[in-house]
Amino acid sequence: MTNPLVSIVITTKNEEKNIENCLKSIVNQTYKNIEIIVVDNNSSDSTKEISLKYTDKVFDKWPERSAQRNFWMKEKSNWEYVMYVDADMVLSPNLIGNTIKFMLEWDYNALYIPEIILGNKYWSKVRRFEREFYDGTVVDCCRVFKKDFFERIWWFDETMSWPEDWDIDKKARINGKVWLLPTWAWINLDYWELYEFILDRWIDSNNYWNVIYHNESEFDLSKYISKKWYYAKSFDTYINKWWRSDLDVKKQLWLFYRFLGVFIENWKWKKLLSKPCLTFGMYSLRFMVGIKFLLRKFN
Repeated sequence: MTNPLVSIVITTKNEEKNIENCLKSIVNQTYKNIEIIVVDNNSSDSTKEISLKYTDKVFDKWPERSAQRNFWMKEKSNWEYVMYVDADMVLSPNLIGNTIKFMLEWDYNALYIPEIILGNKYWSKVRRFEREFYDGTVVDCCRVFKKDFFERIWWFDETMSWPEDWDIDKKARINGKVWLLPTWAWINLDYWELYEFILDRWIDSNNYWNVIYHNESEFDLSKYISKKWYYAKSFDTYINKWWRSDLDVKKQLWLFYRFLGVFIENWKWKKLLSKPCLTFGMYSLRFMVGIKFLLRKFN
Protein backbone atom coordinates (compact mmCIF):
# COMPACT_ATOMS: atom_id res chain seq x y z
CA MET A 1 0.00 0.00 0.00
CA THR A 2 2.35 2.71 -1.28
CA ASN A 3 -0.29 5.14 -2.51
CA PRO A 4 -3.34 4.80 -0.23
CA LEU A 5 -6.53 6.78 -0.73
CA VAL A 6 -6.83 9.64 1.75
CA SER A 7 -10.25 11.11 2.49
CA ILE A 8 -10.18 14.69 3.69
CA VAL A 9 -13.41 15.61 5.45
CA ILE A 10 -14.33 19.28 5.84
CA THR A 11 -17.33 20.24 7.98
CA THR A 12 -18.96 23.53 7.07
CA LYS A 13 -21.70 25.99 7.94
CA ASN A 14 -21.75 29.40 6.21
CA GLU A 15 -18.04 29.30 5.36
CA GLU A 16 -18.02 31.08 2.00
CA LYS A 17 -15.21 33.38 3.19
CA ASN A 18 -12.91 30.48 4.04
CA ILE A 19 -13.79 27.34 2.14
CA GLU A 20 -12.11 28.16 -1.17
CA ASN A 21 -8.64 28.68 0.32
CA CYS A 22 -9.02 25.43 2.23
CA LEU A 23 -10.00 23.55 -0.91
CA LYS A 24 -7.22 25.13 -2.99
CA SER A 25 -4.66 24.00 -0.45
CA ILE A 26 -5.95 20.42 -0.78
CA VAL A 27 -6.06 20.44 -4.56
CA ASN A 28 -2.48 21.78 -4.56
CA GLN A 29 -1.13 18.92 -2.47
CA THR A 30 1.87 17.16 -3.99
CA TYR A 31 0.19 13.89 -2.97
CA LYS A 32 -2.69 13.27 -5.38
CA ASN A 33 -4.61 10.18 -4.26
CA ILE A 34 -7.06 12.27 -2.27
CA GLU A 35 -10.83 12.56 -2.17
CA ILE A 36 -12.37 15.75 -0.80
CA ILE A 37 -15.60 15.47 1.15
CA VAL A 38 -17.51 18.56 2.25
CA VAL A 39 -20.28 17.90 4.78
CA ASP A 40 -22.40 21.00 5.21
CA ASN A 41 -24.89 21.96 7.90
CA ASN A 42 -27.58 23.83 5.94
CA SER A 43 -25.48 26.82 4.90
CA SER A 44 -27.45 29.84 3.75
CA ASP A 45 -24.51 31.36 1.85
CA SER A 46 -22.52 30.07 -1.15
CA THR A 47 -20.43 27.49 0.74
CA LYS A 48 -21.83 24.54 -1.20
CA GLU A 49 -21.63 26.26 -4.57
CA ILE A 50 -17.95 27.09 -4.03
CA SER A 51 -17.23 23.57 -2.80
CA LEU A 52 -18.78 22.00 -5.90
CA LYS A 53 -16.09 23.68 -8.02
CA TYR A 54 -13.52 21.44 -6.33
CA THR A 55 -15.39 18.21 -5.52
CA ASP A 56 -18.65 16.50 -6.37
CA LYS A 57 -18.81 15.03 -2.87
CA VAL A 58 -20.79 17.79 -1.13
CA PHE A 59 -23.47 16.70 1.31
CA ASP A 60 -25.87 18.02 3.92
CA LYS A 61 -25.81 16.57 7.43
CA TRP A 62 -26.85 17.86 10.84
CA PRO A 63 -27.35 18.60 13.73
CA GLU A 64 -23.72 18.95 14.89
CA ARG A 65 -20.11 18.58 13.75
CA SER A 66 -19.66 15.08 15.18
CA ALA A 67 -22.49 13.71 13.03
CA GLN A 68 -21.12 15.54 9.99
CA ARG A 69 -17.70 13.97 10.51
CA ASN A 70 -19.08 10.45 10.84
CA PHE A 71 -21.43 10.65 7.86
CA TRP A 72 -19.12 9.95 4.94
CA MET A 73 -16.81 7.64 6.84
CA LYS A 74 -19.63 5.32 7.89
CA GLU A 75 -21.64 5.27 4.70
CA LYS A 76 -19.82 6.00 1.50
CA SER A 77 -16.06 5.93 1.22
CA ASN A 78 -13.40 3.44 0.16
CA TRP A 79 -10.79 5.47 2.02
CA GLU A 80 -7.70 4.00 3.70
CA TYR A 81 -6.75 7.10 5.72
CA VAL A 82 -8.92 9.98 6.87
CA MET A 83 -8.02 13.52 7.83
CA TYR A 84 -10.41 16.01 9.44
CA VAL A 85 -10.01 19.74 8.85
CA ASP A 86 -12.13 22.84 9.38
CA ALA A 87 -13.10 25.18 6.59
CA ASP A 88 -10.84 27.96 7.91
CA MET A 89 -7.73 25.77 7.71
CA VAL A 90 -5.08 25.78 4.98
CA LEU A 91 -2.77 22.80 4.45
CA SER A 92 0.92 23.18 3.62
CA PRO A 93 1.57 21.60 0.18
CA ASN A 94 3.52 18.48 1.20
CA LEU A 95 1.45 17.81 4.32
CA ILE A 96 -0.60 14.84 3.11
CA GLY A 97 2.29 13.10 1.38
CA ASN A 98 4.62 13.52 4.35
CA THR A 99 1.88 12.45 6.76
CA ILE A 100 1.15 9.19 4.93
CA LYS A 101 4.85 8.46 4.46
CA PHE A 102 5.49 8.98 8.17
CA MET A 103 2.54 6.80 9.22
CA LEU A 104 3.54 3.98 6.89
CA GLU A 105 7.21 4.01 7.87
CA TRP A 106 6.59 4.15 11.63
CA ASP A 107 3.29 2.24 11.74
CA TYR A 108 1.33 4.91 13.57
CA ASN A 109 -2.43 4.55 13.92
CA ALA A 110 -3.11 8.29 14.22
CA LEU A 111 -1.21 11.57 14.10
CA TYR A 112 -1.40 15.04 15.58
CA ILE A 113 -0.66 17.79 13.05
CA PRO A 114 1.15 20.97 14.16
CA GLU A 115 -1.03 24.05 13.79
CA ILE A 116 -0.19 27.72 13.26
CA ILE A 117 -2.80 30.44 13.88
CA LEU A 118 -2.71 33.16 11.22
CA GLY A 119 -3.18 36.89 11.75
CA ASN A 120 -1.06 39.98 12.45
CA LYS A 121 -3.07 41.84 15.11
CA TYR A 122 -2.33 41.46 18.81
CA TRP A 123 -5.00 38.92 19.74
CA SER A 124 -4.19 36.78 16.69
CA LYS A 125 -0.56 36.75 17.80
CA VAL A 126 -1.69 35.78 21.28
CA ARG A 127 -3.69 32.86 19.90
CA ARG A 128 -0.74 31.77 17.73
CA PHE A 129 1.53 31.90 20.77
CA GLU A 130 -0.94 29.93 22.89
CA ARG A 131 -1.43 27.25 20.23
CA GLU A 132 2.31 26.52 20.17
CA PHE A 133 2.04 24.99 23.65
CA TYR A 134 -0.71 22.51 22.74
CA ASP A 135 0.76 20.40 19.90
CA GLY A 136 0.67 16.73 20.83
CA THR A 137 -0.75 17.30 24.34
CA VAL A 138 -4.10 16.19 25.78
CA VAL A 139 -5.42 19.63 24.82
CA ASP A 140 -4.72 18.78 21.17
CA CYS A 141 -6.46 16.09 19.10
CA CYS A 142 -5.37 13.66 16.40
CA ARG A 143 -6.42 14.67 12.89
CA VAL A 144 -5.32 11.72 10.73
CA PHE A 145 -6.39 8.11 11.27
CA LYS A 146 -5.93 4.72 9.63
CA LYS A 147 -9.25 3.25 8.53
CA ASP A 148 -9.14 -0.04 10.44
CA PHE A 149 -8.06 1.77 13.59
CA PHE A 150 -10.71 4.48 13.23
CA GLU A 151 -13.42 1.85 12.88
CA ARG A 152 -12.03 -0.04 15.87
CA ILE A 153 -12.30 3.00 18.17
CA TRP A 154 -15.85 3.54 16.89
CA TRP A 155 -16.08 6.96 15.28
CA PHE A 156 -16.89 10.31 16.85
CA ASP A 157 -19.35 10.41 19.73
CA GLU A 158 -22.44 12.15 18.32
CA THR A 159 -23.77 13.06 21.76
CA MET A 160 -21.06 15.74 21.95
CA SER A 161 -20.25 18.91 20.04
CA TRP A 162 -16.57 19.86 20.27
CA PRO A 163 -15.46 17.53 23.11
CA GLU A 164 -15.86 14.74 20.54
CA ASP A 165 -12.32 15.72 19.50
CA TRP A 166 -10.98 14.99 22.97
CA ASP A 167 -13.10 11.87 23.20
CA ILE A 168 -11.81 10.24 20.03
CA ASP A 169 -8.28 11.38 20.82
CA LYS A 170 -8.50 9.67 24.20
CA LYS A 171 -9.74 6.47 22.57
CA ALA A 172 -6.87 6.68 20.08
CA ARG A 173 -4.22 7.07 22.78
CA ILE A 174 -5.68 4.20 24.81
CA ASN A 175 -5.99 1.78 21.91
CA GLY A 176 -3.23 2.62 19.46
CA LYS A 177 0.08 4.18 18.56
CA VAL A 178 -0.18 7.96 18.08
CA TRP A 179 2.40 10.70 17.58
CA LEU A 180 2.94 14.33 16.58
CA LEU A 181 3.98 14.76 12.95
CA PRO A 182 7.51 16.23 12.81
CA THR A 183 7.84 19.61 11.12
CA TRP A 184 11.24 19.05 9.57
CA ALA A 185 10.25 18.39 5.94
CA TRP A 186 10.73 21.47 3.73
CA ILE A 187 8.51 22.30 0.78
CA ASN A 188 8.79 23.80 -2.69
CA LEU A 189 7.08 27.19 -2.35
CA ASP A 190 6.89 27.59 -6.13
CA TYR A 191 4.27 24.85 -6.14
CA TRP A 192 1.87 26.66 -3.83
CA GLU A 193 -0.40 29.42 -5.05
CA LEU A 194 -1.45 30.29 -1.48
CA TYR A 195 2.07 31.38 -0.56
CA GLU A 196 1.23 35.11 -0.46
CA PHE A 197 -1.94 34.44 1.53
CA ILE A 198 0.15 32.89 4.31
CA LEU A 199 2.83 35.59 4.10
CA ASP A 200 0.24 38.32 4.68
CA ARG A 201 -1.07 36.67 7.82
CA TRP A 202 1.98 35.27 9.57
CA ILE A 203 4.95 37.42 10.42
CA ASP A 204 7.30 34.49 11.20
CA SER A 205 7.15 33.33 7.60
CA ASN A 206 10.71 32.24 6.80
CA ASN A 207 10.04 28.56 7.54
CA TYR A 208 7.31 26.41 6.02
CA TRP A 209 6.75 22.99 7.54
CA ASN A 210 4.34 20.09 7.79
CA VAL A 211 1.59 22.21 9.32
CA ILE A 212 -2.01 23.30 9.16
CA TYR A 213 -2.42 27.07 9.00
CA HIS A 214 -5.55 28.08 10.88
CA ASN A 215 -7.02 31.21 9.36
CA GLU A 216 -9.22 32.45 12.19
CA SER A 217 -9.34 35.82 10.42
CA GLU A 218 -8.27 38.68 12.64
CA PHE A 219 -9.23 37.61 16.11
CA ASP A 220 -12.69 38.63 17.35
CA LEU A 221 -12.70 38.36 21.15
CA SER A 222 -16.47 38.39 21.62
CA LYS A 223 -17.04 35.69 18.98
CA TYR A 224 -14.24 33.60 20.46
CA ILE A 225 -15.70 33.70 23.96
CA SER A 226 -19.22 33.01 22.65
CA LYS A 227 -17.95 29.99 20.71
CA LYS A 228 -16.18 28.62 23.78
CA TRP A 229 -19.37 29.01 25.81
CA TYR A 230 -21.35 27.08 23.19
CA TYR A 231 -18.83 24.25 23.16
CA ALA A 232 -18.67 24.15 26.97
CA LYS A 233 -22.30 23.01 27.09
CA SER A 234 -21.15 19.52 26.00
CA PHE A 235 -18.38 19.25 28.58
CA ASP A 236 -20.57 17.53 31.14
CA THR A 237 -21.36 14.74 28.67
CA TYR A 238 -17.64 14.22 28.14
CA ILE A 239 -16.88 14.35 31.88
CA ASN A 240 -19.63 11.86 32.70
CA LYS A 241 -18.38 9.46 30.06
CA TRP A 242 -14.79 9.36 31.34
CA TRP A 243 -15.33 10.39 35.00
CA ARG A 244 -13.95 13.42 36.79
CA SER A 245 -11.15 11.39 38.33
CA ASP A 246 -9.67 10.48 34.92
CA LEU A 247 -6.18 11.97 34.54
CA ASP A 248 -6.82 13.33 31.04
CA VAL A 249 -10.11 14.94 32.08
CA LYS A 250 -8.32 16.59 34.98
CA LYS A 251 -5.67 18.00 32.68
CA GLN A 252 -8.15 19.19 30.06
CA LEU A 253 -10.65 20.84 32.38
CA TRP A 254 -9.02 21.53 35.74
CA LEU A 255 -7.37 24.85 36.36
CA PHE A 256 -3.87 23.69 37.28
CA TYR A 257 -2.95 22.06 33.98
CA ARG A 258 -4.85 24.46 31.69
CA PHE A 259 -3.45 27.55 33.40
CA LEU A 260 0.02 26.31 34.27
CA GLY A 261 1.00 22.71 33.53
CA VAL A 262 0.65 22.70 29.74
CA PHE A 263 2.68 25.92 29.51
CA ILE A 264 5.63 24.84 31.64
CA GLU A 265 6.08 21.11 30.95
CA ASN A 266 9.05 19.96 28.87
CA TRP A 267 10.90 23.25 29.42
CA LYS A 268 8.18 25.27 27.72
CA TRP A 269 8.25 27.76 30.60
CA LYS A 270 11.22 29.41 28.90
CA LYS A 271 8.91 30.48 26.07
CA LEU A 272 6.54 32.09 28.59
CA LEU A 273 9.34 34.21 30.01
CA SER A 274 10.68 35.17 26.60
CA LYS A 275 7.43 36.85 25.46
CA PRO A 276 5.77 38.51 28.48
CA CYS A 277 3.37 40.65 26.43
CA LEU A 278 1.93 37.62 24.66
CA THR A 279 1.94 35.63 27.90
CA PHE A 280 -0.19 38.33 29.56
CA GLY A 281 -2.69 38.26 26.69
CA MET A 282 -2.82 34.48 26.71
CA TYR A 283 -3.60 34.32 30.42
CA SER A 284 -6.26 36.99 29.97
CA LEU A 285 -7.94 34.78 27.36
CA ARG A 286 -7.58 31.70 29.55
CA PHE A 287 -9.23 33.56 32.44
CA MET A 288 -12.21 34.63 30.33
CA VAL A 289 -12.68 31.12 28.91
CA GLY A 290 -12.44 29.70 32.44
CA ILE A 291 -15.22 31.99 33.64
CA LYS A 292 -17.43 30.85 30.76
CA PHE A 293 -16.70 27.22 31.65
CA LEU A 294 -17.68 27.75 35.28
CA LEU A 295 -20.88 29.57 34.27
CA ARG A 296 -21.96 27.00 31.69
CA LYS A 297 -24.65 25.48 33.93
CA PHE A 298 -26.26 28.85 34.59
CA ASN A 299 -26.94 29.78 30.95
